[in-house]
Amino acid sequence: MIANTRINQWRSCARGFLLEHWWYLFTIMSSRKIQRLGIAPPVIERLHRHGVFSCQDLLSKTRLELLKMTGVTNSQLTNILLVASRACLPRQTTALSMYDAAGREECPAFFKTSLGQLDQVLHGGLPAGTISEIAGPPGCGKTQFCIMLSVLATLPAAMGGLDGAVAYIDTESAFSAERLVEVARCRFPVHFSCDEAYIALTSRIHVYQESTCCSLLARLQNLEEDLITKGIRLIVLDSVASLVRKEFDSSLRGNLIERTNLLSKQAAILKYLAEAFSIPVVVTNQITTRLRAQHSACQGSTDEAGTLDGGADSGVGGSYVMAALGNTWSHNVNTRLILQYLDETRREVLTAKSPIAPFISLVYTIQDRGIVLEDSTDSHTPTVNRGTDPGLQKIRVRTSLPLL
Repeated sequence: MIANTRINQWRSCARGFLLEHWWYLFTIMSSRKIQRLGIAPPVIERLHRHGVFSCQDLLSKTRLELLKMTGVTNSQLTNILLVASRACLPRQTTALSMYDAAGREECPAFFKTSLGQLDQVLHGGLPAGTISEIAGPPGCGKTQFCIMLSVLATLPAAMGGLDGAVAYIDTESAFSAERLVEVARCRFPVHFSCDEAYIALTSRIHVYQESTCCSLLARLQNLEEDLITKGIRLIVLDSVASLVRKEFDSSLRGNLIERTNLLSKQAAILKYLAEAFSIPVVVTNQITTRLRAQHSACQGSTDEAGTLDGGADSGVGGSYVMAALGNTWSHNVNTRLILQYLDETRREVLTAKSPIAPFISLVYTIQDRGIVLEDSTDSHTPTVNRGTDPGLQKIRVRTSLPLL
């Protein structure tokens, strides 16, 4: 009886979560500007004069009010409302149409990282239309990776770039314009050989510094218009964990639920933007240490357990390291790269070839030109680690890996 009651409670919670997730996605799409609906410019001008700018504003008015505002006929108004309603609904498609559309996309299906071995493991690079996550401890090169990707995105398509702008959302004040120019100059000296090239590079990278969860959510909600007007082809969020871990105490259940809902909203927006514009989204994440005993006792929890100050995989309670923010966030990530330390200068990136394959370890260093993989002839790279977790939800801890 108790088991059935708990199962019903979990089903109710899951149903409520999915309904809220769908409703929030609907509200995102209803904020679409009416000038994107193909309505005649004179009608749009009349609607703007009455404070109607989005589909939500339009659909919240009565038919009589809209007839007075627009001056169109009843049949014309019906067509306008029909177009606005369809624009707010999540699109339904088939696998065949998605396959055909992929062949016609102007934007490549993968965004190459310029690291040949890593691109090979990822079957071409970071996939467009999805969320890719870079997780690791402080100082292992997450921001350096994002800065290098930002430079690559502005390059012409002939050089492996996306030939577009970048929306770089910085929540830790870690972005450095000087480092951006240094990476560009050292990695592509021929292309960035004049001041005009640097001006074009820096003018294409739009940095948004957000210091609170509310401001970050507001920025994501208003990002769609920037993607259209500024020609943005890459979104970088560095980092997704810093603000929520500062503002929400995960030990309190009420805060945990609120934090999970906030992360779900952010993920819904990022997924919508990635899929709607067929662009890659890159986020950085922190790591946490979980006790194996707590993990087994809290299998259904959506958040990570307590953080330790040290230990190894067989340490206190059998602790292990994993990406922060718990299971709810991890299910929204399509590609995850785990960064960790090897020694004072060398680090490694872990990724998996497939859901059932062992993860691949590539050793790299951080130099003036950004992330540089060691030579493939080096005995240290690439190596195959027979990890027990094919999904990279957890990694074995090395004694040199500083924990949060």
